[in-house]
Formats: sequence, C-alpha cells, structure tokens
Amino acid sequence: MIVLCVMNCPPGLRGDLSKWLNEVNAGVYVGRLNARVREELWNRVCSNIKSGQATMVYSTNNEQGFAFLTHNTTWIPVDYEGITLMKKPFSVKEDKEQSSFLQPGF
Repeated sequence: MIVLCVMNCPPGLRGDLSKWLNEVNAGVYVGRLNARVREELWNRVCSNIKSGQATMVYSTNNEQGFAFLTHNTTWIPVDYEGITLMKKPFSVKEDKEQSSFLQPGF
C-alpha cells in the first residue's frame, strides 16, 4: 500500500495519478501497487512535478513496515538505528531560539 501527497503540482500530473491511485483528499492519493509500478510512478512524479513537492510512504519489509520518499521538500528521511525518522530543519528564527537554551550535544 502507498500514500502519496503532492503540493503545487500541475493538473496533468493529478490526472495521471488518478489513473493508478484513489484521491482521498486534495493532493493525497492512496493505492496498492507492486514495487515496479510504484517506482515508475515515483519517477513520473519527480520528472513532472516541477517546483511542487511530493512525499510517498509505502509498505515494505522492515521494522516499521513502511519507508519514505521525498522530492523538493525540506523534510528529509534519516535512518536512526534502523528506524527511519523525518528530519525537519530549523528555520533561522527557530535556530536562534533553540541555541539560547540548548547545550551542545542536546
């Protein structure tokens, strides 16, 4: 099973995605695809989304039972001792606020 979220994508890409997946909310697509079709669909999304953003979560055989793919997003999948977490970089304002009370190593 996969969940694909797109933002600011061209209408043609939305129509193309609706051939393979069900749109359950604006920009949120859900479906069950095999690995080959999923990879081809992701390649199509990445090549056609232009300046938009895309995030895909799909079922896989690991500890969590799923994995992430991202395109044009600030959130980055990071492996932390075998578990994939999403890392969101601080903005400049948040970074200054956090540095005032966080000690190195925390």
